[in-house]
Order: sequence, then C-alpha cells, then structure tokens
Amino acid sequence: MAVVAGLGAGVIATVAQIAMWWLAGMPLPETLFRDARLAAALVMGIEVLPPPSTPQWNILLVATLIHFLLSVLYALIAAHWVSRLGNGSVPFAGALYGLTLYVINLYGFTLLFPWFEVARDWVTLLTHLVFGVVLTAGYRLLARDPHRPERPGV
Repeated sequence: MAVVAGLGAGVIATVAQIAMWWLAGMPLPETLFRDARLAAALVMGIEVLPPPSTPQWNILLVATLIHFLLSVLYALIAAHWVSRLGNGSVPFAGALYGLTLYVINLYGFTLLFPWFEVARDWVTLLTHLVFGVVLTAGYRLLARDPHRPERPGV
C-alpha cells in the first residue's frame, strides 16, 4: 500500500508542479529539464548540471527513477505513523510531512548537494505539500478495511 501511495503521490505532485510552473510563467520544458539534471547529478555526477541544447533521455530516466525511489522511500517512512492518525488530521499531518520533506530536501541535503538551492521556491514548497497530503490521504484510502466501518475521528 505504501509503495502504491508513494508512486501515486509522486505522479500527482509532479503534475501539480508542472501546472504551477506554467501558472507562474516559468519556462517549460527548461525548468523540468533543469530539475531533472539536479536530481540526476546525485548519481551521475555534477557533469550533468550544465544545460544541454537538447533533452538527454538518460538524464530524464535517472531523474525519474530517483524521484520515484524517493517517493516510495518517503511513503514507507510515513506508513509507520499515518495509520494511527484520525481521519480529520490526515490532511494536516500530510501537509506537515510535506513541509518537513521540503526542509530536509532543500535545506538539509543542500549541505551535501548545493546545486539544489536553485529549486528553493514557492512552487517546490507547494509541490512538497501536495505530495505529503496526497501521500497520507492515498495511504489511508488504500489501507482502509472495507469490512470494518469507519469510526469518526479515527
């Protein structure tokens, strides 16, 4: 359940991020390719950071794999506490989890990978919030036992 919830939240958060980039007037696909290079550099090295003149599919593939691996990892971590939440607190806890991931990813990890500083913006923050809310709600939905009636507040 956590794997499915993590993959689903990763997809929905990515779609939300692209929509927010578009609404903010940020250049597409340049911003997408920039973020792909940032992620791919984690395993491919900093040589992939300078923008190429054309999309490089190996970079996009590595970045996508990293994105979904992290989405599943974060879902597995959240699965330990999400099932204990009351229904009313799931969206708030998800947003708080997304905010925590934003701080860890964009402030903690930049100590090791400083190139991520360029992605510190309101779109990335909101994308992390979307991820957290969708992740926790999706996990709770998938974990629900259809044979047991829901109790209010549980």
